[in-house]
Amino acid sequence: MAIRIVRLGTERAKDEGVRIGTVRRPPRGVPKAKFASDNWYDVWYPNLSPSAETMQLGLHAETPAQWNSFVRKYKAEMAEPEAAHSIALLATLSHQTNFSVGCYCEDESRCHRSILRELLIKAGAKMT
Repeated sequence: MAIRIVRLGTERAKDEGVRIGTVRRPPRGVPKAKFASDNWYDVWYPNLSPSAETMQLGLHAETPAQWNSFVRKYKAEMAEPEAAHSIALLATLSHQTNFSVGCYCEDESRCHRSILRELLIKAGAKMT
């Protein structure tokens, strides 16, 4: 049992389990009925996505300092009670079932899901 970090819209891995979209907005131009069958996500959970303002920091980060500013801001958002409880819940569930969390970004190293991975590990999640 474990959490897998994925790029939404990619082929699913064997035994991946439920795919959770931790994104601010649903995929553009995709009918809601196709979200799961087209490998976007089974459940939309924007609670773990960056706020719109923070997301803009990440999207426009060109220097390491700008990226680090995004990371600090996103981590601060994830330390808020609602997000922290969600992270703790997912970490606990990772010991009981397989599931995945993801975002659309092509490069995980420049995406909030790389930071979410770190936060889940810190919370005791079992990762793939």
